[in-house]
Amino acid sequence: MSLVAGERVGRYEILAPLGAGAMGEVYHARDPELDRPVAIKILTSSRATGPQLERFQREARAVARITHPHICTVYDVGQVDGVPFLVMELLEGETLAARLEQGPLPLDRSRQAA
Repeated sequence: MSLVAGERVGRYEILAPLGAGAMGEVYHARDPELDRPVAIKILTSSRATGPQLERFQREARAVARITHPHICTVYDVGQVDGVPFLVMELLEGETLAARLEQGPLPLDRSRQAA
């Protein structure tokens, strides 16, 4: 389920893709009701059943229980046309992979994030 700018997932308006992984795709989106940016993780339709769906649901519940400055907040979960999605706080910044391309993270810097 690849989405393009302007499409909607529930009430959320897709603005741009952010990335993709083994389980699904993540998009920069906007919540028009609360007028705030969000990130939406969509479980790819080929993974929307069985163990992958259970893992996605466990991840949503686990992250929703955590309040920490270095972990995004879960705002919403749902399904559209049988495709599960998770709406989270949009965190700006570089990815860990991009940062590690610059070389190893110094020990004192890595401890700041914990």
